[in-house]
Amino acid sequence: MPQKMGLIGRKLGMTRYFHDDGSSLGCTVLEIGPCVVTGQRTPEKHGYAALQLGFEEKATRKITRPQSGYFKKAGLEKLPAVVREVRLDEVAQMSERKVGDVITAGQVFKAGDVVDVVGITKGKGYQGVMKLHKMAGDTDTHGTHEFFRHGGSIGCRLTPGRVHKGKRMSARMGTNHFTSSDLVVVKILEDKNVVIVKGSVPGPINGIVVLKGSTKNVKKYIVPQIQREVEAKNPMKASKKAAAGK
Repeated sequence: MPQKMGLIGRKLGMTRYFHDDGSSLGCTVLEIGPCVVTGQRTPEKHGYAALQLGFEEKATRKITRPQSGYFKKAGLEKLPAVVREVRLDEVAQMSERKVGDVITAGQVFKAGDVVDVVGITKGKGYQGVMKLHKMAGDTDTHGTHEFFRHGGSIGCRLTPGRVHKGKRMSARMGTNHFTSSDLVVVKILEDKNVVIVKGSVPGPINGIVVLKGSTKNVKKYIVPQIQREVEAKNPMKASKKAAAGK
């Protein structure tokens, strides 16, 4: 799949965007960038082509000595709080961005682009099988005690005498890396570094996300076409109007 440029940002929440014809879209508001280039990854040295980007600023007292030395070696005055790598296909794309350059959302994206958003889903804590795996549970009738929301039998007695790997049981729910693909950029507010994207985005409010170009190269239309009503041509009505005109 082709790798396209991306930027780091935060999820601010959801809203509705209204078109001129009155139709609305459920959209997510993202604060994307500005991001600073903190490093480069070349195929000759690292085996792949990528840009290392930094987002926001972190207090010096919260940064370790190795991190501080790495950023100072790159010549960065402000130490970034979040660092991510964005894979690229060609080294030529990477050569356009030098270490220390600041990239904004308006330089990478425009309205109508199809994008992917990578984030970490909301944490739900330790959950049972009914919430986690949508199991039905036991019968809620007379004679059933203490087993209404249990998972039931989980293993075999003699053969194989163990619990099968991958058995659906209670476990931690959420906080997983998830990618919402084929979303559409509705509008960009360059002065506020805000990108409005059609659809939902993984993660909580103020969660870190990575907005990048879609890897599928699909085409989508976000503005519905206005369908104008066409007058019906009824021959009976037309003859009546002609008779009335005479």
